[in-house]
Amino acid sequence: MLQARRFRALLPVLLAACAMPPPAHGEILKNWFNDPFIQVRNAVPDCPQPLGPLVSEQEAHRESHWRTERGTSCWLAGQCSKPNSYLYDAPIAQVVQAHFAADPAFARSSLWLTFQRRFVWVEGCSADPAITAAALEAFVRAAPDVERVIVNLRAPGANKAPYPLAPP
Repeated sequence: MLQARRFRALLPVLLAACAMPPPAHGEILKNWFNDPFIQVRNAVPDCPQPLGPLVSEQEAHRESHWRTERGTSCWLAGQCSKPNSYLYDAPIAQVVQAHFAADPAFARSSLWLTFQRRFVWVEGCSADPAITAAALEAFVRAAPDVERVIVNLRAPGANKAPYPLAPP
């Protein structure tokens, strides 16, 4: 029952992400909301950088109401002690970055992390077939206050990245 409720809560986010058109040529993309976006591994030289939290100004305007609603719903539901779930992102990013710095796990990969409202997106490439999404998820989930981890990893030998790419 709880899983179904979480899925229903996440469904609009997934549908909105799929419906986002690619930015128009020459349109400036920016991290309008200052969401933490960090690279924690860089061992795969041909790994394309993910788009991360970069959006156009028009998309930022469209997202602003949704972000306010989603950010405060955690507190209103009694699931967060802070009044907005986005307030957790910078501290979570610091803990996860320190965890990667202290542990050599996933050394044969290039990984970027995006933090938004206690969700962590792990995107990048692996040169090691033993690196799995489940292992990355467990590694990141060890940080306090992480609600969900989404892993999009290009496996060894794959040509296409399974995530939107940053502009060249």
